[in-house]
Parts: sequence; structure tokens; C-alpha cells
Amino acid sequence: MRAESTPMAELPSPWTLWYRQPAAEWTDALPLGNGRLGAMVFGGVPVERLALNEDTLWSGGPRAWNNPRARELLPEVRRLIFAGDYAAADALCQQMQGPYTQSYLPLGDLVLTFERGGAVSGYHRALDLDAALAHVRYKVEGTVFEREMFVSAPDQAVVLRVWCNRPGQIGFDVALTSPLHHTVHAGATLEMTGKCPQHVEPSYRPVEPAIVYAGEPDGEGMTFAVCVDVAADGGEVFPEQGRLRVRGADSAVLILTAATSYNGFDRSPGREGRDPLPAAREQLRAARGQSYAALRRAHCADHRRLFRRVELVFGEQMQPDAPTDERLDHYPAAGDAQLEALLFHYGRYLLIASSRPGTQPANLQGIWNEDVRPPWSSNYTLNINTQMNYWPAEVIDLPECHEPLFDLVEGLSVCGRETARVNYGAGGWVAHHNTDLWRQTAPVGDNSGDPVWANWPMGGVWLCQHLWEHYLFSGDSAFLRERAWPLMKGAAQFCLDWLVEDGAGHLLTAPSVSPELPFVAPSGQRAAVSAGATMDLALIRELFTGCIEAADALGVDAEFAARLAAARARLLPYAVGARGQLQEWAHDWDEVEPQHRHVSHLWGLFPGRQITPDATPALAAAARRSLVLRGDRGSSWSLAWKIALWARLHEGERAHTLVRHMFRRVRSHEVTIAEPGGVYTNLFSAHPPFQIDGNLGYTAAIAEMLLQSHAGELHLLPALPGAWSSGWVRGLRARGGFGVAMAWEDGRLVRARVESRLGGPCRVRCDVPLRVLHGGAEVSTRRDAYGVIEFSTGAGAVYELLPV
Repeated sequence: MRAESTPMAELPSPWTLWYRQPAAEWTDALPLGNGRLGAMVFGGVPVERLALNEDTLWSGGPRAWNNPRARELLPEVRRLIFAGDYAAADALCQQMQGPYTQSYLPLGDLVLTFERGGAVSGYHRALDLDAALAHVRYKVEGTVFEREMFVSAPDQAVVLRVWCNRPGQIGFDVALTSPLHHTVHAGATLEMTGKCPQHVEPSYRPVEPAIVYAGEPDGEGMTFAVCVDVAADGGEVFPEQGRLRVRGADSAVLILTAATSYNGFDRSPGREGRDPLPAAREQLRAARGQSYAALRRAHCADHRRLFRRVELVFGEQMQPDAPTDERLDHYPAAGDAQLEALLFHYGRYLLIASSRPGTQPANLQGIWNEDVRPPWSSNYTLNINTQMNYWPAEVIDLPECHEPLFDLVEGLSVCGRETARVNYGAGGWVAHHNTDLWRQTAPVGDNSGDPVWANWPMGGVWLCQHLWEHYLFSGDSAFLRERAWPLMKGAAQFCLDWLVEDGAGHLLTAPSVSPELPFVAPSGQRAAVSAGATMDLALIRELFTGCIEAADALGVDAEFAARLAAARARLLPYAVGARGQLQEWAHDWDEVEPQHRHVSHLWGLFPGRQITPDATPALAAAARRSLVLRGDRGSSWSLAWKIALWARLHEGERAHTLVRHMFRRVRSHEVTIAEPGGVYTNLFSAHPPFQIDGNLGYTAAIAEMLLQSHAGELHLLPALPGAWSSGWVRGLRARGGFGVAMAWEDGRLVRARVESRLGGPCRVRCDVPLRVLHGGAEVSTRRDAYGVIEFSTGAGAVYELLPV
């Protein structure tokens, strides 16, 4: 493959992150990804580092995690709960736990060490979200050096091009390294092979040894391979001292491929895995048979096919004239609506880059991680974080990117069926607070974890909402029948067996927790488990409702749907506490931490559809009171959830107050701070540390401020703040199979377009009266007492909505 000598001359998108200096820390670097391979680009001048990841590179393998003793202890735990001995119930719940999950691991680094030294000027580092290209440009003594990098989904490769404006000036060494056990061989290509630990303890556990490798070569542990090819235009490329060296070139192109021994969640990667080296070599062979221009063209077309489905502009679209880090620094004093829009688009970019059909779903850090013991194992946390990663998928028209989550649910249903049987003597399937590549479904904690997060068996119930939502947005009856319905039904079967009588005619869950937030028991003690936490019942109510509607849509399982309807009618209802708040537990207890980051009891407001200002005004008012009491601060993902909640209450100004909190700049050294939340220099969301859920949740929340469809109608601009008084959006999707575009000025809609992909009735709510046109002709509408208009649509037809 020849490296073309033409420079990179393409105007960047206005949706670009850029900086005047290289990355000093990992959270300054710029992320690239194709769903499977990830790279963090540092943009160094003497040394360029690309920190690499592969989405199946995890520690461990399939193992026993179920706990038969849990089934034996369950009746006593329930007796203690109903007797009010919560401390004893907490202690006993720990004995129902299984091992901790395994960890997502770093693949290693691609390191380029450049020959040319001297004073640097004109430095520019950028990430173009529209093209998914990273750029580095600088001058050394009048010579302009440029690099361009991308991670291709069509060709499954990391591609890097180095160019300068003077012939023969390119010289650098190429090396591979990894924090895992590995060896490197340099020949015609550079190859690194290695092996992962058979076990890694979570970073928060003071256990030694924390990282354990198998003692024998064929023992447990994922194996991996990385291959690099370098093609130079002019000059020479040769191996020396375990690296490839480029000397005297006009330009050069590097292609990197990688593979692991992963062969399924139920197979040992050490004993039953595939050989990763032939797979990586074959990917490299296919990619280097193409020109750089062809690789780049295929990559950009593939990315833009997804990224360009949605456009959003607040005010006027302008090229950013200040670097991203400076914009963050100026934001508290001056605001920056386009920066707020940029973070929305960044979330779309990150979802595309971290979740594609056939890949693993995005984990706590998407696909980007540099630590062997990453925060919270960089696993899948199912009590909010994994689900939040996928909140935007349907509304921003990326249903393909949702598919890895559906694959995860299918794997969990297999393992979770055995966990339900062994741990609880229940039917159906269950998942708890954490899972990993191996689809662990038992509660983690290793008999010492706090039950307030470990003993929460509602992970699968929540995940099923994503299956039902995909159907509501797409109308795909084949998906509903073949994939969603069996999974939803299995989760509902578990719930029917898990529910218990409260002695007063209601059904509730026990043991039950409000995730990660303990309560103050009547004794004054801190307690975790009780009966009937509000979130549990909201999740079950939503699942039962979805199953009832699904069974009706498919014309199946009428008897099972009737059982669900009868049980749903007996679920312990919502309650309002003495402070006017929506109760978080069955009793009106105080929170141990009143301004805790989780707002689990408000699930029925968002992402659920049980509480709305119109249909349930008293509950909506109680939810609002709960939000006020919880406060406006929190980790970035907590802020994203609260923005969406305020949007559902149609309070755009309050939602925008929390939007502003998202833009507090967090420095890389801040790990735990008194004031949580914000974003790092590269706009990664901060817990801290980095978690990607805040980025993706923010994108979903902004969409929720502009369009809502959960209440059976398209609500246009339901929570528009004054800071976005003018703007336009195109490409949002709504339940019922509708696509929506809108423009507004002075805070009022000036025009909208609705595309009906499925046909059928369309209901629209807006704060201005609307008339509907199709092909220039007026369409007959019906208007209800709330001002909502309804009109009939045809599949594939487009309708114009204009103020009367």
C-alpha cells in the first residue's frame, strides 16, 4: 500500500473539539472508536501515544457465581424485614451474594517517537465529530507536520497518516507496549501477543494479590494479538530492536488491527478461545490492500451515514473561534449555547464510536480505559449507568447502536434463568446490580458487599424497557415477537414469583433497596433493605404494562397477560410523604444522604411513563418536590438524569440550570471532590472519575427538552429554555414511528415537519395553535380540550406543521 503524498485539506465541521496543546493526561486525549476498537489520541510532538482498547479484552472467564444458600436464607430475610429488624436483614443479605465481576482491560499503547526536534509553533489538535477524524498539526523550524487518525468500522482497523510539507523529513520509530503480560516481534510488520489475568479485583477492594495470572500457558485468561503495518512514501521502513523504524519518508501510513481469543460468554477464553493472531493478521492483510484514500473514504461514509441523521443548532451555527478548553473556562461567566449543542453531538459521536451491531455494549467507560484495575471495574452497572448509555439511541435515530444492548439482555437471560432458580427458587430470569463480558447475573459482593447496591435483583427488569421502547419507536413486530417478547415475558415471570403479600392486600418486593441510598430506620440506625422500595414497583409496573400491551399487539399469551394485569392492580401504589415528596420507600423514612446522586424513586417520571403533569398531577408535584429536596448538584450522570426529569415536568429553565452545571471543568487529577460533576478537558463526563453515561445521558436529556412522545403524543418544545430562544433540529425520532424536524424563534415554534414511517394517527401538542399541510393541502385535524391536535397519516408521508 502506498501512502499518498497529498495533504489533508478538508474544512473541519463546526462540531469539532480542538486545542492548542497536546494531551497531558488520558482525560485530555481525544477518543476514536468503531464499536470494537478504541484509541485515545494524545497528539504529542516528540512522542505520539495512542492508548488502545478492544471491547472483548476482559479478565477472567465463565465461572460459578450462583449461591444456593441464598434460597435457604430468603424466608428468614423476609421475616426479619417484616418484623422491622432491618440491621439483621442487611447482615443476612450479605450471605446471599456471589463474587465480584471481572474487569475491562487496556490493550496497550501504539507509540510513535519522532526524530525531528526543535521549537514547535502553530500547534493544533482536533477531533472532527462529523468525520470521526483526529488531526494534529504543528511547525518545527518552518516545516509543517500533520497527522490524521481514525478507527474504521468497515475495515476494522486503526489508521494513522503522517505527512509534512517538505520531502524526506518524516522519521520516527513505531513501538507497541501493554501493561498486560506480552511479547513483541518486529519483522515486516510489528506484532504484539499477550495474555490477560485470570482474575482482577475491583479497584476499591484492598485485596492482595489484586491481579492474578494463570500459572500455566494454557490456563484461564484472554489472549490477544495486535498487528501493525507501516507503508512509507519515499524513504525506508525497517525493523530494529523490537520496533519498526521509518527514515527519510515524505509521508507514511500505519494500519493497526487487533483481536482476542473471546469465543462467546459461555466459553473459556484460555481453553476454548479462538487464536487471535491469525484473525488480526487477516484483518491487516485486507486493510493494507487498499489505499489510504479508500480507507478514509469508506470510514467517513460509514460514520456520516449515522452521524448526519440528526442536526441541532442553537442560535446561529458558527465555526468555533476558541479552543474547547478555553470555552470551558469562559462558560461560567458567559455561557455558550453552541458548546451545549456540541456536547449533545459529542454524545451521539460517542455512542456511534462505542456501540455497533455485533460489538459488546458500551460499558461504564464506553470502550476507552487505560487501567488494569479501572474504576468500578469499567463493567456494566445495571442500576442506572448501562441503561443511561442507551437512553438516546432511539430518539437520535441510532437504533443500530442499540443492538449490542439487546444482545447483552439475551445473554443475561440465559445465565439469569439459572440464577433465578438456584438463588431464589423462581422462574424466569434475573440480573442484579453488575455484570461483565461473561454475563454474570448473581449479586456481587463476595459475602461482604453493602446490600444497598449488591442485593438489587431488578437489573433485568429495567433492561427490558429498552426492548419495549425499541418496538414503540420502530413498530418492528418481528423484533417484538422473536427477540423482545420472550425476554420480557421471562423477566415478568421472575417478578411474579418474587412479589410477596404485604398483609394488607398489596404485592411488593422483599428484600428491596433503593439503589445505593440507605434509609434511617425507626431505630435511628442506617439500613439498606426493606420491603417495597418505590423503584422496584415502578420497574415492575412498567414491565407488566409493556408485556400486557405486547401480548395484545402480538395476539399471544392472553392468560399470562391477565395474570400480569391482576398482579399489577395489586402493586403497592405510590405514596406522598410528609415533606410533600414522592416516597422513596414504602414508609416515609429519611434518607441517610438527602442529596444523594441517585433519584431512583423518580423512575416512573423518567425514563418511565407512569407520572406526567397532565395524567397524574399530584404525583408529578410530589416528584417535583423530591427533585427540589435532592438538590441541583451531582455527578454528571446524575445531572443528566435530573435534566431529563425537569424536562418531563416541562420546566425548561430549571432543566437548563442543571445543563450549566454540566460544564464545570474538571482537572484530570481530581478523582473525588466535594463538588461532583462536570466534564474533563476532552468533554468526557466526570463522576469523577470518568464515566461515559453522563455524556450519553446528557444527549438524551437535551432531546427530551426538545421533543417528548412517551404520553401518546408528540410534544414539541416541551421544555425550551430562554438560552435557546432560537434554533432548529432535524432527525429526532418519536414513538409511533415518527420523524420530527423543528425550527423556532423567540422561544416559539415557527415550523415543524413530521414524517410518518408507519402510518396511523398522529397527536401533536405545542404551545402555539397549529395547522397541518400535506403536499400543500390542508389536512383535517381534531383538537381536544388540552389543545392537542390529531390527524391521520399515511406510511411514508411527510406533513408540514405551521402556526395558525
